[in-house]
Amino acid sequence: MGTVRIALVADLHCTKTSQGAFQPLFSGIREAADLLLIAGDLTDYGLPEEALVLARELSAVRIPVVAVLGNHDVESSKEADVARVLREAGISVLDGDACEVLGVGIAGAKGFCGGFGKRALAPWGETVLKEFAREAVEEALKLEKALTRLRTDRLIALMHYAPVQETVDGEPPEIYPFLGSSRLEEPINRYPVTLVVHGHAHQGRAEGKTSGGVPVYNVSMPLLTRMFPDRLPFRVFTVQVPA
Repeated sequence: MGTVRIALVADLHCTKTSQGAFQPLFSGIREAADLLLIAGDLTDYGLPEEALVLARELSAVRIPVVAVLGNHDVESSKEADVARVLREAGISVLDGDACEVLGVGIAGAKGFCGGFGKRALAPWGETVLKEFAREAVEEALKLEKALTRLRTDRLIALMHYAPVQETVDGEPPEIYPFLGSSRLEEPINRYPVTLVVHGHAHQGRAEGKTSGGVPVYNVSMPLLTRMFPDRLPFRVFTVQVPA
């Protein structure tokens, strides 16, 4: 068996003026990991110009990079252009699809909100509420479709929104429905997922589990900066893969 070191981070919020701002972070990641996963909010306003700045910054990483988009990346309705800029720079941007890198399978989707457990929004009532709930269902289906495409024993579910409430605890309770959806948890529990990675909940908790016992990690950069003030704001996990 071989070992793959995977760096995890989210919520970079790169702006047009961020040139050089991420170099300490990405230099540290390059030294510490073999693969980088970014769990959404790569840009601040979802502009191609911001994505271009980030692509230039990421050129210093020199290891494979896999990402999903977040809510900030769709803010300007230019998410297709944002994804194109990043893909042209060699970054794998997943949206209901999957890839295998260094023997690790990654299934990616942005995810959506809607709430957790018994308090999750149901597709009932006004049309706009049905559409809102349906979006969460569609994103869960995207994630499941991506998981079905992978045959490796090492599976990572990569998303922006949280699939469990545990990793958003610490945020104001009134915004929980906008931080994730337990619908995303359903496909995770049906497949042999090694770990789940998300961001978005800047004031949440770093670790949790699905009801099926799958580890869930919130790697929002503001959260990691607050939790680990004496080190760079990313996490590294190692997985064993066939040599």
